[in-house]
Amino acid sequence: MALNPQSLANGQEQYETFTSRMFRRNPTRVQYDYRHTNGKLFSCVAKTLEEARARRDQWLVENYA
Repeated sequence: MALNPQSLANGQEQYETFTSRMFRRNPTRVQYDYRHTNGKLFSCVAKTLEEARARRDQWLVENYA
């Protein structure tokens, strides 16, 4: 993976898809990083980009609502 969360500006996201042999039925995953406007970093691995963004949205609600 070539993601570099240190280069993310506040309010910016980056993601990359990858294949892992750990997940046999659906080996494709998304590595997702999001830097909040206050500088805090959220990072996760999910099955799809939509799932990763949903996790980010949940994190925002839990921490900043």
